[in-house]
Amino acid sequence: MNILLSNDDGFMAPGINHLRQQLINYEGVNHVITIAPDRDRSAASNSLTLDIPLRITQQGEHIYSVNGTPTDCVHLALTGLYENEEPDLVISGINAGANMGDDVIYSGTVAAAMEGRNLGLPALAVSIASHHPVYFDSAAKAVIDLLSKLPALSSPSPVTKENSATILNINVPDIPWEQIRGFQATRLGKRHKAEPVIRARDPRGAEIFWVGPVGEEADAGEGTDFYAVQHKMISVTPIHIDLTQYSAIKETGDWLCNV
Repeated sequence: MNILLSNDDGFMAPGINHLRQQLINYEGVNHVITIAPDRDRSAASNSLTLDIPLRITQQGEHIYSVNGTPTDCVHLALTGLYENEEPDLVISGINAGANMGDDVIYSGTVAAAMEGRNLGLPALAVSIASHHPVYFDSAAKAVIDLLSKLPALSSPSPVTKENSATILNINVPDIPWEQIRGFQATRLGKRHKAEPVIRARDPRGAEIFWVGPVGEEADAGEGTDFYAVQHKMISVTPIHIDLTQYSAIKETGDWLCNV
């Protein structure tokens, strides 16, 4: 298996480097290329850089940084860096901080995985549920365990006729591996409305704003990603790119006929 590894915390982040080493040491992986932002680009979502040129800088053997977003990194890799055989899988992470519920809308970690899927590859987004993680080993082991199971996900879904779980959003509790109670298939939970922006003044007295904290958990019951992580389980949520609200198509068509 050949893997493209990216993230949104930057190529020097401990999470991506820890996972890279574990993937290299895993006998089921033949080759790993790391391409990640040259600095922290958290919450960059799915943005592409179109107003300035992008530069790829080699930072080590099969390690590259890009002066752009996580989506830029995966896009450049899959449309330019790979000259011959493309990778079998895109992995984004390990991110410092959970990406659950509404977080996936803004997450650069999830966006990098989405870009891999958008360009035709299965992808994993991997996060550890702490902004100051201690147990990267637990998240890395979760990835290694899932790699051996991935071929079983290749069967098409009877609903979509596509691969049933081509993007997996994985969130791992920041606890020792022996305390983790296993994997759980989940859906995205939901947060309350975000907290208000924080107003401040710059040194010249002009008003400035900081984006406020995320909202507290609202829909966090059994079956959600929030619930799984809170109960010491690894949350695995299948997500997809199609944003169509299929249940509303007929209603929308009826409304249009009456306009």
